[in-house]
Amino acid sequence: MKALRNYLDKIKPNFEEGGKFAMFRSVFDGFETFLFVPNSTSKTGVHIHDSIDSKRTMIVVVIALLPALLFGMYNVGYQHNLAIGANPGFWATFAFGLLAVLPKIIVSYVVGLGIEFAVAQWKKEEIQEGFLVSGILIPMIVPVDTPLWMIAVATAFAVIFAKEVFGGTGYNIFNVALVTRVFLFFAYPAAMSGDQVFVRTSDTFGLGAGQVVDGYSGATPLGQIAIAGKELIGNFQTVDVLGNPISTWDYFVGLIPGSIGETSVIAILIGAAILLFTGIASWKTMGSVFVGGAVMAAIFNMIGTTVAMTVSPIDHLFLGGFAFGAVFMATDPVTSARTETGKFIYGFLVGAMAVIIRVLNPGYPEGMMLAILLMNAFAPLIDYYVVEANVNRRLNRVKLNK
Repeated sequence: MKALRNYLDKIKPNFEEGGKFAMFRSVFDGFETFLFVPNSTSKTGVHIHDSIDSKRTMIVVVIALLPALLFGMYNVGYQHNLAIGANPGFWATFAFGLLAVLPKIIVSYVVGLGIEFAVAQWKKEEIQEGFLVSGILIPMIVPVDTPLWMIAVATAFAVIFAKEVFGGTGYNIFNVALVTRVFLFFAYPAAMSGDQVFVRTSDTFGLGAGQVVDGYSGATPLGQIAIAGKELIGNFQTVDVLGNPISTWDYFVGLIPGSIGETSVIAILIGAAILLFTGIASWKTMGSVFVGGAVMAAIFNMIGTTVAMTVSPIDHLFLGGFAFGAVFMATDPVTSARTETGKFIYGFLVGAMAVIIRVLNPGYPEGMMLAILLMNAFAPLIDYYVVEANVNRRLNRVKLNK
C-alpha cells in the first residue's frame, strides 16, 4: 500500500491546477479518496475529525449487502435448475447466477458512475460517492431477466432526475435505486412482472442440463397471493416453479422466485447486523418498519375478506422486498426522517403502507417500493412537526416556570 501511496503522490501534480491532466482532477481525486482516507483537515468551523468519511460509510453498506447479493446469485441458479430439472452441484449453480447477475452490476456502475464523473468534471467538483451503494442496489431489486439496456436507461434517468437535478449526493429527496425500479416498473411493465421474469430458464452459459419443463410458473409468492380467488381463503398455498408448496421457512431462507437480492431474510438480517453494529443504520427506523408491517397485517387478518388479507404478519415480513426495504432502503439517511422521534413515525408508516398497498392493490402486490418512495416525500414534513412539537413543549415549560 505504501508503494501505491507513493505512486499517487508522484503523479498527483499532473492533475492539480496547471498540470497537464488538470481537467481530470475530480476523477483522480475520486480514485485517491476511494483508496486512501484523505489526510487533509478543516481549518475553521466546528468539525468532527474522524476517519469514517462518506466513502468508508458507503463501503460498509456495500459489505452489508454482499450476503444478500451472493445468496441471490445462488438462488438465480437454483431456480433455473429447479425449473429444468437439473442438479449440477453448488458451484455450477452459483456460477450460473454469478454470470447472470454480474453484467447487471457492471452496467449499473458504468452508467451511474459515468454520469457522476461527467457531472463532477462539468461542475469542477469532487465526485460524489453515493452511487457506490445505489450501483449495487439497482441490480439486486430487479428481476433476473431484466434486459441490460433497460437497466442502463433506468439508471441514467434516476441518477439525472432523482439525484443530480437536486444537487447530487445528500440533496436527493427520493431513493435513487428505488426511482430506478419504479421507472422500470411503469415504463416497461411487461419486463418487470409476470410469471417468467423472475426465473431464468435459458442456459446461456452451458452450466445446466435438461430442458425447460412445460407449463412452469416463476411467479413470486406475492404474485400468487394477489391473483388468488376468495374461494381459496383458508385453503391457499403458495408454490414453487414446479408446483411444490412453499412454507414460511422457505420464505425465511429465500430459495423462492423473486428479485435478485430480496428473497433471503437470513442474508438480509446478516447485513442488518453489520449496519446496526457499525452504527450506520438506525434501529429505530428499521425496527419501526417491521412493527408497522406486522400491525397492519394483523388488522387485515381481522377482516379477512381476501386471500391477501389472511396472510399472516410474519409471512408479510418475510415475503417480497419487505425485509430488504426495511434494512437497506428505509434506513437511507438522506431520504428518511432524521429526527429521533420522526424515525419511529417514518418507519412505522413505511411498513404499514407497504402492507396496505400489497393487500388492496392486486395490480402491484409488492408494495414496499411505493411505500418507501411515498414516505420519502413525507419525511421532511414528519421532521418539521417533530421539531415544532419539541419547540412548543419547551416554550410551554418556560411559561410554566415563570
